[in-house]
Amino acid sequence: MNSDTIALLKECDAGCKMGVESMKQVRSYAEEGRLIAVIDKYLERHDDFGDKCHRMLNQVKETTQDPPKMASAFAKISTDMKLMMEKDSHKIAEILIDGCNMGIKSTTENIHKYKKADGEVMSLAKELVEMEQKMSQDLLQFL
Repeated sequence: MNSDTIALLKECDAGCKMGVESMKQVRSYAEEGRLIAVIDKYLERHDDFGDKCHRMLNQVKETTQDPPKMASAFAKISTDMKLMMEKDSHKIAEILIDGCNMGIKSTTENIHKYKKADGEVMSLAKELVEMEQKMSQDLLQFL
């Protein structure tokens, strides 16, 4: 694996971890069954996707990458503050859609940044973008 491949894979792994953290956090506020089902569905998909990235990194003796600590802390505090004031399904969906959009943006930027990544990892990154787009679409019903 070349350096672009490893870097892109680490970014995808970190993005999935950030998504999983966020979904777990907002899930505790969710009360509507349909919303909980959507969160659980994508929580499992992100977890599986992250596991796949982790396995691929392990195969080449690379370590995984955690999301930046400051970004994680800021996201957690920001989400808690928003949901303390208003914790209905609309607000939860809005927060998750914003997260999906950030994931789409950062993963797409990384796809362009690490152009020399091998085809398998490039496809994996594009699959992550598609998963974020689909999740965002599935959440629109709650707005």
